[in-house]
Amino acid sequence: MFLVDDDEPVRDSLKTLLESYSMPVQDFPSCPEFLERFDGENAGCLVLDLHLPVMSGLEFMERYGSRLNDMPVILITGRGDPATKARALEAGVIAFIEKPFDDERLVDLIQTALARKSPRETAPPTCH
Repeated sequence: MFLVDDDEPVRDSLKTLLESYSMPVQDFPSCPEFLERFDGENAGCLVLDLHLPVMSGLEFMERYGSRLNDMPVILITGRGDPATKARALEAGVIAFIEKPFDDERLVDLIQTALARKSPRETAPPTCH
């Protein structure tokens, strides 16, 4: 389970929530830091904030989404609009949810995504 959000209190809160459901979480404050540490080997789900410094979650998905080896991605945002949602879904996110959101909804989305994810059959690409 991966989490990218630049807002440390939000990131800490989400990490605590997910770990309370026995989901080990690796958290990152930015997309570049996630890319530096993501080895392509770890299966799971990525919860990604839309509004991030350096590279937005949407820019990340449009540039690097194909390198995630079909990892499900949930995009979260405090400010969304229909055009951004459409672009995010085109870029491969499985869900686009706005803050504040119901914790149970996020957990359900993650659990559903993980249950549906099929095993990988090819070697993972590198993200660098």
